[in-house]
Amino acid sequence: MDRIRNYLDKHGYRSSIEDLYWIEVPEELLSPIQREHLSSCGPYIFSLETGKDWIKVELLVRPRATLRCQCIRYASREQRRYVIELVDEIIKGLDIAV
Repeated sequence: MDRIRNYLDKHGYRSSIEDLYWIEVPEELLSPIQREHLSSCGPYIFSLETGKDWIKVELLVRPRATLRCQCIRYASREQRRYVIELVDEIIKGLDIAV
């Protein structure tokens, strides 16, 4: 877990809360309403939390600062695939056995 946290810190995913990281959703994966609200609400993120021996990704796509807006949505299939594959690639790239 230390190696994963170090990777996330080094690559700019850290939030202001300990053990919480923000994974930005690429613009091409945003829903139509998220694209429409990008300039006022964006960027859009997944929250990734690390624990003693676990990683948890929240599948709610939301802006970093906005708490209520119609653009906050559960992840689409493509958005879910993106974040799961990203986490998989980080783990594989660090040569961590699972």
